[in-house]
Amino acid sequence: MSSALYTADVLRLAMETAAWPRLADPMGVGEARAPLCGSRIGIDVTIDAQGRVAQIGMQVNACALGQASAALLARAAKGYNLAAIEATRASLARWLGDDGSAVPDWPGIDSLGGARAYPARHGAILIPFDAVAIAMRAALAETGAPA
Repeated sequence: MSSALYTADVLRLAMETAAWPRLADPMGVGEARAPLCGSRIGIDVTIDAQGRVAQIGMQVNACALGQASAALLARAAKGYNLAAIEATRASLARWLGDDGSAVPDWPGIDSLGGARAYPARHGAILIPFDAVAIAMRAALAETGAPA
């Protein structure tokens, strides 16, 4: 295990995912898998009348980086709409893959910076954002809330 990759912050974050159990009555459910490493995540959401995340729950079967990313997502997702989630995911993918890109505007995401040198881990970091986008699309379709 690389100390630059699995920092104390990453490991602490990884333990937080239990704080967001699956929701009993979600409006939308999203699942994503990182094919390279096999990490999986299921995310449930409820949204408000403006189409923003109101509640989030999850089940994470991923490496510590995927778990840490999921915790960072869950900590800050409330109040974000689908467009903001998708923009953050795109920014995160650029930052992970390109040394010249700015750190995405998401609280705490810089704690995953050690993974930038490990492309095989990028998928595990991105799947929480993929899964929540899928869940939000389902919730928006279900409720007719604005995107």
